Order: sequence, then structure tokens, then C-alpha cells
Amino acid sequence: MNKVRKVTINDVNELQNISRETFADTFGAENKPENLNQYLDNAYDTEKLQQEIANPNSEFYFAYIDGQLAGYLKLNVGSAQSEKMGDDYLEVQRIYLKKNFKRHGLGTELMNLAVKRAQAYGKPKIWLGVWEHNDGGLKFYQKMGFKQISDHVFQLGRSSQRDLIMEKPISVSIK
Repeated sequence: MNKVRKVTINDVNELQNISRETFADTFGAENKPENLNQYLDNAYDTEKLQQEIANPNSEFYFAYIDGQLAGYLKLNVGSAQSEKMGDDYLEVQRIYLKKNFKRHGLGTELMNLAVKRAQAYGKPKIWLGVWEHNDGGLKFYQKMGFKQISDHVFQLGRSSQRDLIMEKPISVSIK
């Protein structure tokens, strides 16, 4: 049984742990340890995560399978977006699952939640950035209806990497 719940400030340590674990699992093998560690220390600093959770333009959600924390989702609107995409967009900044919980439909469930939240905000488009070498992520996003519209530089420690910016138009009427 899957469950999704909104993250609160009291969940910061759990959020930090799953963030570090899932990012390292996803990108660790393809990157130098010093770059990965520098990114993990900066991006998932406790104080930074507390500020992100407290930001009214950001939302985090934990996803559980059979009571076990399996993944999480971070959404941004307005000024919280990591790129200035405008008022028509909701950003899926982070969508990560633990290794053991991939290919159970949870990614689709979280992306559907992102669509519902975009509809609730009246946003006709969703966007995200994905590393150009993240083949699994690219295939998933394409299957979910995302198309590349541009790219940007993602800084991982001292490594400058290319992220593809993808978007998906959605119907703003809630069904």
C-alpha cells in the first residue's frame, strides 16, 4: 500500500538522509567523490533544507510503500523555482526514489501528484531539469509526456554538467 504525505519542518533529518542517499545512488557512480560530497554537503545542509521546507512557494512530499520511506518529491512555484520560468510553471525540482522501490509505479504516482498540485495552483505547465546522462530519468520523463525545451548548467562540486530542461503542458481543470 502506497502513502504520500507532506513533509514538515519536523522531518528535516529524515529528508536530509533520503536526499543524500537517493542523490548519491543516482549519480555517485558517474561522478568524482569529491564533487559528489561537496554537492551533498551544500545542497542538503540542515539549515538550507529547513529554509526550503518553510518556503511557502515550495512543497515536499514523502512517499511510502508498506510503511517504509521509499522516495520524495519537491515542487516549486513562483520565486522558489530554480530557474526563472515565469508564473505559468510549477517546477518538479526533485523526484527521487530509493533503489529498492524503483519500478513499482511510485514515480508515476508522484508525478501525478505534481500534476494535481499544478492544477490546484492554476499552472498550465510543469517543468524540470534532468542530467543529459540520466538515461533512466530521461526515459521516464518522456514517457510521462515531457519534452526538452532548453538546457542549463548544473554545478556538481567543481564539475559543470548539462541538464536538459523539459516541460509538460497540462490541463488546469481538476478532474
